[in-house]
Parts: sequence; structure tokens; C-alpha cells
Amino acid sequence: MPEKMMKTIEVDEELYRYIASNTRHIGESASDILRRLLKLESQKTEPSAEPAPAGVQGEGVRRMLDAGTLAAQDSAIERFMTILSVLYRDNPAAFAQASDIKGRKRIYFADSEAALLAAGNTTKPRAIDGSPYWVITNTNTGRKRNIVAQLMAAMGYAHGLIERVSQSI
Repeated sequence: MPEKMMKTIEVDEELYRYIASNTRHIGESASDILRRLLKLESQKTEPSAEPAPAGVQGEGVRRMLDAGTLAAQDSAIERFMTILSVLYRDNPAAFAQASDIKGRKRIYFADSEAALLAAGNTTKPRAIDGSPYWVITNTNTGRKRNIVAQLMAAMGYAHGLIERVSQSI
């Protein structure tokens, strides 16, 4: 099958969250979500991954929120790093979706500090505790919230939980 030409569009935060909240399975692209919502013919024949089992996913995240772990931290960077570490511990295989999350001109996640430094000289990369991943930390709080929301949606978390976590940064 010939490769499709992909285009980039910008959408506001509310629309992005709506699209992300309608993710049915890990790895579902924004194009596939919009095709389904708009009732257009699908370009895929089957999902690339299974949805997360209901009732299992998010227990570590819920414990983190209920324990007040984030509220006790002084900075948005520390809350961001804690959330990423918990997400990795909850589902390391699904966390691999992080490498697909990118900005227009930057990558947010990599498997080494050097990879992030090579992608930009002001990235301030930090290792995600307990994981093989690194993340840039010099983004504003809104971008950190967006990164977490995008990652959680790709991992298959429920919309309500995504909102709670991203707003806690």
C-alpha cells in the first residue's frame, strides 16, 4: 500500500483533550480517532494494540493522587517527574508510547540524555526515576500538562483521570 502524506495541524488545548479522551486503544492515531468520530472510512483494518484491562490500569496513579504525593512537592518539574515515574511503573510497555510524543520542533522523550541534548541545546533533560527514559524539563507548566495528557491518553487512561493528573502539575 502506498505511504500516505501526513500533514500537521494545530488545535487548541480543549479540542486536543477531547480527541485524546476518545482514544480506544494504545497506539491509535489522531487521524484514526477523528475518522471514527466523523464516521469516515477507516484506513486501518484492525487496532495495533489491545486496550488496557478495565479496573487494573491507573491504580498507582490513583494512589499517588490520594496520598497527596504531588501536593507535597514544591515545583512543577518535581510533580511532572513524579507523575512520569508512576506512569512508567504502572505500565512500562504502554509507556513506550512516550517516544511518539513530540512537539513541532522538539522531541520530549528519549532513551538517553545525549539524544535530547542533540535535539536542542536548552532541553535540560532529566532521567525518569525507575525507567530507561529521559525527558526534557524546560517547558512551561501548560506544555508539561499537555505532555502528560498526551502520554496518558496514548496509554489508555480514562479521561477523568487524565484531567486530574494533568491539572495536578
